[in-house]
Amino acid sequence: MKSKITPLRKAILLGLLGVAGSYASVAQAAQCEHIVQNEWPTGFVAEIRITNDGATPIEGWEVQWAYDNAVSNNTWNANVSGSNPYTASNLGWNSTIAPGSSVVFGLQGSKPANSPAPSVLVTGDICGALPPADSDNDGVIDELDQCADTPAGDTVNEMGCTIIFDADQDGVKDGVDQCPNTPVDDEVDAVGCTILPDTDNDGVIDSVDQCPDTPIDDEVDALGCSLPPIIDTDNDGVADHLDQCPDTPAGTAVSVTGCAVDGIFRVDATGNITKNGTVLPVQCGNWFGLEGQHEPSDSANNPGGAPMELYVGNMWWANSGEGTGRTIQQTMDEIKAQGINVIRLPIAPQTLDETDPQGMGFANNGGALKNHESVRQTNARQAMVDFIKQADDNDLQVIIDIHSCSNYIGWRAGKLDSKPPYADKDRVGYEFTREDYACSAAGEGVTVHEYNEEIWLDNLREIAGLAEEIGVDNIMGIDIFNEPWDYTWEDWKTLSENAYTAINEVNQDVLIFVEGISAGTSDGIEVPHGNPETNPNWGENFFEHQTNPLNIPKDRLVISPHTYGPSVFAQQHFMDPAQPECTGLSGDEAGEANCNIVINPTIIKAGWDEHFGYLREQGYAMVIGEFGGNMDWPNNTRIAEQAMWSHVEPGVDREWQNTLVDYMKEKDIQGCYWSINPESGDTGGIYLHGYDPVSNTSDWGFWLDFDERKTDLLKWLWAK
Repeated sequence: MKSKITPLRKAILLGLLGVAGSYASVAQAAQCEHIVQNEWPTGFVAEIRITNDGATPIEGWEVQWAYDNAVSNNTWNANVSGSNPYTASNLGWNSTIAPGSSVVFGLQGSKPANSPAPSVLVTGDICGALPPADSDNDGVIDELDQCADTPAGDTVNEMGCTIIFDADQDGVKDGVDQCPNTPVDDEVDAVGCTILPDTDNDGVIDSVDQCPDTPIDDEVDALGCSLPPIIDTDNDGVADHLDQCPDTPAGTAVSVTGCAVDGIFRVDATGNITKNGTVLPVQCGNWFGLEGQHEPSDSANNPGGAPMELYVGNMWWANSGEGTGRTIQQTMDEIKAQGINVIRLPIAPQTLDETDPQGMGFANNGGALKNHESVRQTNARQAMVDFIKQADDNDLQVIIDIHSCSNYIGWRAGKLDSKPPYADKDRVGYEFTREDYACSAAGEGVTVHEYNEEIWLDNLREIAGLAEEIGVDNIMGIDIFNEPWDYTWEDWKTLSENAYTAINEVNQDVLIFVEGISAGTSDGIEVPHGNPETNPNWGENFFEHQTNPLNIPKDRLVISPHTYGPSVFAQQHFMDPAQPECTGLSGDEAGEANCNIVINPTIIKAGWDEHFGYLREQGYAMVIGEFGGNMDWPNNTRIAEQAMWSHVEPGVDREWQNTLVDYMKEKDIQGCYWSINPESGDTGGIYLHGYDPVSNTSDWGFWLDFDERKTDLLKWLWAK
């Protein structure tokens, strides 16, 4: 039923029409093709290829094309004019096409959401004549078509006329008929199946109904007989005679006994997160430290260590040992006043071990912790528990994030059993590398903190049981593993589904936050991500979800990409197009080549669309787990990076952040800003930091007032 013409007829027509938007005449010198290389729900990348099939060079060329349902936004390697139709001609360097050779120019286009990429004809004096016309697009050319106005989608014969198949003559086409052998004269429904008689319209067919005269609208049992009146005074869906809490407020989530239940997190049909049945806007910030910090190798106390301690802005040396007086409660009061209602809390597997030496003890006495004694924790696990309880008391929801396979390896891990070499091994001027630690066997001289899927799933089960263990209802979700950039999509999809199963064994009321992957793995496997010119951030790539989706219930799943601007990593699509020598460069290599940074919203948003944005349009819940940056970059960052990018005018990362928040508002995407506390070296926080790597190195860990540029940005994001 899906074929409009027979195979023979199709072969004849393809011979006449050509394929893939190309058409070549033997009488002409060139073959001209429009070839789609990549597509995503709202756009595509294509190339137009001109191949000289003749025996003499082509000197100078010009071609034309037009789209029925698309537009071209950007082109390269040709002079392009016009607006659908478009005309392209040669540049100086590609004007000659030798016999047997080709010239290619590229374009990026937009199309209606989820429509197929266009297949078009490229014309021009060198390209050949137009193919035969087919006005109604039924696969039969107008010259042969005796039914020139065939409705779209109809099956036609070789003369172009609609064929209607209805074998059982019930008035429903065979392609729709789900009951193709209906007896003659039976009354059928829209899919061709016999409608059984139900005289009293109570939902029980007459042949079963023992009470065939049931009054309309009566509730009936399986035999069609009226039930006693069902009364539900508080409209909670539980009948009064079963309701143990008959005065439940409207909209309250209830158990089978009609009593309120707390801490039930779900995703509704529109992709909004709910708590106990009420939509919960996610206005979120990251508060880090418990996942492990990096001590310098020359530190007087705990050299090279990885203490697991929340940053609180109250270090032991402040004010000659008196501290600053800042507390967790003060910070919770202040961030709530700014609008934050959710905290993403990164931890490491070691955070869950109350005996781990990097999570306990004062640094000056042989331990690891540096907060003032008034805010110093007992151990990392207890600090996590106390923090969650205090957040619960303050009506702050928490997302617990397994940030790494080890507190010593941190953000660079990329997979459960990560091992060196790591991405920052040769980072210019960076002193906190971790080449001597691994989460699986890595050779002599490397300390191994073994981690694998079995340990990880046990950790997830433990976290899933925390709400019941400590008596809170604010653990909204579990971010199962941070920035799993070192996996293919197939491997990460399997792990994510296994994580859901493990969590669901313990807790059916918590959400599963799943991050994306990257553009390739450490062993050189390239991972599809759409247009190769827009490289995804670690954790950003959900491109393959569109053909191989996660098998996790949509009402429990939160898509949680990460994305950052140039202050974290200078991606290749940030490079100035006016500097061709910088094409394809990124990171330190781009900085050392004096490449300029240009924030092009059109290019960047197209990348976000195909990496993750299309899923929001499909109704998935989406919370960007990490975004943010240094508003003054390249100022106020590590000295080596300031020197490397000193040619760039400060403000480009702020421009990138504005572009992202604009995109988030357009798509109704929520997010967790990185970070609340200011000790992140490449981004800073929403609090300003007393520390400056050039002018004030003694005030590490001293928090100042809010950076109003950041809090204003977040208030704009959260504004209705």
